[in-house]
Amino acid sequence: MIGTLHIKNVGIIDDLEVNLNEGFNVFTGETGAGKTLIIDSLQILAGGRFSKEIIRHGEKSSYIEMIVYLENEEYLISREVHISGRNICKINGRLTTVNELKTFMKKVIDIHGQQDNQTILESASHIKFVDDYIGKELEEIKNKYLEKYNRYITIKEELKKNYGDDKEKQRKLDLLNYQYNEIEEANLKENEETNLDEKLKKILNSEKIKNNLEEAHYSLEEGILSELSNVLRAIEKISDYDNEYNKCREIIQNAYYDLEEVEKDLYNYKENAYFDEEERINIEQRIDLIQDLKRKYGNNIEEILEYQKDVKEQIETIENLSDYIEQIKNEKTEIEKELQELSTKMHDLRQIYSNKMSEQINTELQDLEMRNARFYVQIENREEFNINGKDNIEFLISTNIGEEKKPLIKIASGGEMSRIMLGIKKVLADIDQVPVLIFDEIDTGISGIAAKKVGIKMKEISKKHQVICVTHLAQIAAKGDYNYFIKKEVKDNKTNTKIEQLTEEGTIREIARIATGEINEISLKHAKELRKEKVA
Repeated sequence: MIGTLHIKNVGIIDDLEVNLNEGFNVFTGETGAGKTLIIDSLQILAGGRFSKEIIRHGEKSSYIEMIVYLENEEYLISREVHISGRNICKINGRLTTVNELKTFMKKVIDIHGQQDNQTILESASHIKFVDDYIGKELEEIKNKYLEKYNRYITIKEELKKNYGDDKEKQRKLDLLNYQYNEIEEANLKENEETNLDEKLKKILNSEKIKNNLEEAHYSLEEGILSELSNVLRAIEKISDYDNEYNKCREIIQNAYYDLEEVEKDLYNYKENAYFDEEERINIEQRIDLIQDLKRKYGNNIEEILEYQKDVKEQIETIENLSDYIEQIKNEKTEIEKELQELSTKMHDLRQIYSNKMSEQINTELQDLEMRNARFYVQIENREEFNINGKDNIEFLISTNIGEEKKPLIKIASGGEMSRIMLGIKKVLADIDQVPVLIFDEIDTGISGIAAKKVGIKMKEISKKHQVICVTHLAQIAAKGDYNYFIKKEVKDNKTNTKIEQLTEEGTIREIARIATGEINEISLKHAKELRKEKVA
């Protein structure tokens, strides 16, 4: 249920907060006071679209938040919309997208108004009403069907794709073979590119390398080693006289031997520091080849080799395509058998339950003063499988005796449509998982005993759901568990919407006002009589 609702800067609403309750919550008030703005705010908070014109004049943003109790958990939901179009949506303080907010709020509220009734006119939505009515008995079968159906669609796409006709298949195969062979002939090796770069760097600097190696070798051989040899002989002559001298001799001797090894290495480096032009050309060509392959097949050698692996798999698939097609055709045939069996089970269940559903809705329509109306669920079995099996469902109605049944959209008036929708909601109330139902002036076009019956049905629904209703009819307002009065106030040349939860005395006065347009002894007496019938 919704606990507290807070609305700021929406239309003429400046800053409004209302605490709602379980049961039947009724909103009444002056025309243009902001009742519809409250429903619009709930629509926005449910992830609906908004127009920047709804932002209060002179303000840069609107803000709506509410506390929701869902499955013994408390949630704080908020949405801030800016004149620039920017949205900030949060669930329990966590930023979320509008789509995520919409998905979450579908579990919380279901809003119905004169325009919202259009969904019941769309035949595409009718099968959902029936399936919701059937419930768990259908759910398990439908889940199995959907699993098979998704695989069925995948197979059909595979068969349709099939790499085109034989010519297209051969062109694809030629291209893949060319790509595979081009990579194969390159004989790429891991880390090859790094090694080639290092070799090319040496070649391009070969003269500098050779000159410096010669200079280093000459200095070491003719200078440092010769001088170090003299030092070593001098220390050796006195090393027996003191242990410290002997330690120095060992260090110098080790250094001499190490440098002697370095001198040999430098000599070999110097003698081999020659790179011919042909080697440079070969390395540059190899690097160019790798760069060309990178442009075609990947950012590095590892990716190129991975691409080659994928190409090989595609080649094998195409070359073995006949076997593959035969395999998936056989699978398709088996799945079609299973889909047929499951769709038949769903059809049979829908046929049985749609008859029960029609009977119950017709009973409700009788109670709602549509005594001559007959509601029907028409089920057609199609040839092709679809997401719902093979069934197409459409709601039909005959509103008068002797008239043929027709689709709802062709014959139902606004008042009739409201009552039909309410009758369906009443039938689905026990299984409907959405805890909050909101009705925005769905009483348009009805009065008298029909209005009274609509109030009774809403009251009955409120035993299983929190119901919030905006109404202009005294018969409906009289059924409220909690009544709220919405009015306009002008302060500092600005119009503001205010809301007040009425006491029992205030509720009776409001019922009297909307019943006759004025409050007097007669209208108050009438209001009290209506209020006595509060319990449905």
